[in-house]
Amino acid sequence: MKPTRFAVVLALLLLTPLVTLHAAERKPNVVLILIDDFGYECVTADGGESYRTPVMDKLAATGVRFEQCHVQPLCTPTRVQLMTGLGNKRNYTHFGHLDPSQKTFGNLLKAAGYATCIAGKWQLSNGFEGPAHFGFDEYCLWQLVRRPGRYKNPGLEINGKQFDYSKNEYGPDIVNAYALDFITRKKDGPFFLYYPMMLTHAPYDATPDSPDYLDAKSLKGKKDKTGHFPDMVAYTDKLIGKVVAKLEELHLRENTLILILGDNGTGRGTPSKFKGRDVLGGKGTSTMWGTHVPALGNWPGHFASGKVYQDLIDATDFLPTICEATATPVPAELNIDGRSFLPQLRGEKGSSRDWLYAWYNPNGGATAKAEFAHDAQFKLYTTGRFYNVEKDDNEKSPLADAALDAPAQAAKAKLQAVLKQHDGPRDEFFVKQTENFKGETGEDAEGNKKAKGGKQAAPAATGAVAAAQAGQDRVARFNGRDLNHDGKLSLEEFLATAANKQTAKPRFEQADADKDGFLTREEFMNMGAKTK
Repeated sequence: MKPTRFAVVLALLLLTPLVTLHAAERKPNVVLILIDDFGYECVTADGGESYRTPVMDKLAATGVRFEQCHVQPLCTPTRVQLMTGLGNKRNYTHFGHLDPSQKTFGNLLKAAGYATCIAGKWQLSNGFEGPAHFGFDEYCLWQLVRRPGRYKNPGLEINGKQFDYSKNEYGPDIVNAYALDFITRKKDGPFFLYYPMMLTHAPYDATPDSPDYLDAKSLKGKKDKTGHFPDMVAYTDKLIGKVVAKLEELHLRENTLILILGDNGTGRGTPSKFKGRDVLGGKGTSTMWGTHVPALGNWPGHFASGKVYQDLIDATDFLPTICEATATPVPAELNIDGRSFLPQLRGEKGSSRDWLYAWYNPNGGATAKAEFAHDAQFKLYTTGRFYNVEKDDNEKSPLADAALDAPAQAAKAKLQAVLKQHDGPRDEFFVKQTENFKGETGEDAEGNKKAKGGKQAAPAATGAVAAAQAGQDRVARFNGRDLNHDGKLSLEEFLATAANKQTAKPRFEQADADKDGFLTREEFMNMGAKTK
């Protein structure tokens, strides 16, 4: 007997709430992509003119793009902020380490029922158990317990085992394949894939799409500051495209939100074209070119399409944003610094920030190497240096109080209040874990490329050659202390890196020949080779 039309309609009406309830209960998948040493000038959609980024450009065009996302000047400081939602002043220990007492977005999403995976670059120590401790069910990582090559013929750690490759395999391909496999295996969801890519960090080596991939040597230390960097950017974009394609293939795209950002500025000195001008990568510096990075969000049917925001966001904001999007509670006792920008991603007004605050020192310790507050136009350091970074993004011309107009005066007063709000000592628990940072592979502590592939210098020369080398060393020390890159040192900058702070102030005052409160390069050079 055939069912009547009434019976069919009734059955559909009874089933509809169940289907709706199932759809409502299913949490979204999350893919968070962090690109290594990838500044704001690298994405075409942001105004970059040197590189090919069609996948990210499309994600921006069909999603949300933020023009004022800022992070820390170096890798580990940003990763600690991103994963914990806390500013570095509150929980940073030293470079290459995340304190085991901390909770990450991995812990929170795992507790909320998510399958969790991290694939890419680790650089947070804590051994083979580290990823699981911080909430990740599985991993495929570089720089977990050692620091081998990351590109051609890499060394990786995959779920507790070391793997070394020797047949011209490409590290980023291996990691990407693992990420795609994780998505496939966990397609019934929900899953959280944290994908901190190994690209585009130096050395600027050939990729599998470079014609000379099999023959190219590392360009670390070579005079050519670009090397295969354009190829690396293009390959980064290609790998992101593979993630998007896999989600589409598995019909997961409409239930997966994607967030992308850079971990700090582009490698120090890397030249690029940006909005008609020449710019240099500022990794390791506290200028805008060291902290300003791309930020994109895309989730079809849920996020706005083609929306561009000038709202200020930073690395701490991603944890609460992800947690709000996934209905994952953030324990109140964590007292995070981040603020969710999910409303903006949805195309709504949201609760935008009036300022961002940064405490930065890759060594950790009690005092900052650079501490500042800024908005989109102005920036104030605790040293008193004040800049209009909208016009002076390399921070070459500090503004004198006498020259400030009314808007600049109001901005400075606002930022002074921010710095006062964050005044006070750091927790001694984190301070005592300080360790001297000597630079990442192939770089010094300031992010500059080391000569001769990072090898130790030749034995000391004598006579005029030795004197010339000593002079070059002192210039490098001056540049390293010149945090604001304005060609002179304040007392605060001098004290920040002085080995003996008790004698440093008198030596500073003695060397300050014109008694203007600053040391020029010439005055610093005249202090004598024993200055520390």
